[in-house]
Amino acid sequence: MKRVIIIGGGVAGMQTALRLAAQGVEPVIVEKEAELGGKLRGWYVLFPSFTPAAEVLTDLRRRVHERNIEVLLNAEVKGFTAGGVLLADGRMLPCDSVVVASGFTLFDAAIKEEYGYGIYDNVLTTVDLERMFNEGRVAKADGSRPKRIAFLHCVGSRDEKVCQQHCSRVCCITGVKQAMEMKRLFPDADVFNFYMDIRMFGPGYEEMYREAQQKYNIHFVRGRISEASPTIDGRVQIKAEDTLTGRPLRMSVDMLVLIVGMRANDDNAAFAAGAGLRQSASGFLAPRDLFLGNVRSGVEGIFYAGTVTAPKNIGESINEGIAAADAAAEYLGA
Repeated sequence: MKRVIIIGGGVAGMQTALRLAAQGVEPVIVEKEAELGGKLRGWYVLFPSFTPAAEVLTDLRRRVHERNIEVLLNAEVKGFTAGGVLLADGRMLPCDSVVVASGFTLFDAAIKEEYGYGIYDNVLTTVDLERMFNEGRVAKADGSRPKRIAFLHCVGSRDEKVCQQHCSRVCCITGVKQAMEMKRLFPDADVFNFYMDIRMFGPGYEEMYREAQQKYNIHFVRGRISEASPTIDGRVQIKAEDTLTGRPLRMSVDMLVLIVGMRANDDNAAFAAGAGLRQSASGFLAPRDLFLGNVRSGVEGIFYAGTVTAPKNIGESINEGIAAADAAAEYLGA
């Protein structure tokens, strides 16, 4: 039986393994974390349907288990070719093909020092907020209820200053989703979303954006926040400009939520050098082409699935897992 090693056990990697197993190919998932699921493990509900993330994650894990798919956890990959994968502990895993589904890295909001993340109380990221949703405890640092909340879009996306010129695609809809969740929890709170421009590209996204404005009365302000600073009473003062009116704006908020984007993994460069792969300008691994070869690497026997090539949503990543598995099975003659 032909053997395919899948680097990464997130949604794309799990779906790739399931599809390969259904086609009579032996998949092996190599995951550097202690459990499967990738970034989905930290999410609460998914846009635009508000489906619990745990439902999607649990179902994929169950199917992987029922198929008796081999999974190596706490296994870090140091390099690979189409014929084998080298682990950090020195083990070499032979195979007939490789699917790279190693995902992305979240932008570190502390790099944008002007917002005070990690320094000031009540400056959070979208990831922190999702964790609070999961824990069932959303509150200010002192435990009180927020009365005014600001979301800032494009932190670590479309920003030449931090070498992140690409759009992370899912940040806009994440900001809308979380703003709606905050209004559900705190109906009397004022919620503001500061944005460069709103990109609602997916099915149901534009409708969700309209609902946020019309039903939830969330305020969308076109403009960037230039800086944030703490106030004596434990709030966060933000300075911005409303670029639609050209007026400067200053306000104090109880919470500032930084909507962090996706960046390429640091090990993409080493993977590319070792296996003869190409990287795009953004640092993500570049597919053979964007149309007929979007899950092919350009190196025979090496395929891609999910956000290793570019920012994508959960559904797109799962679908790419199917496409990558089909391409690998075709390559193997399965």
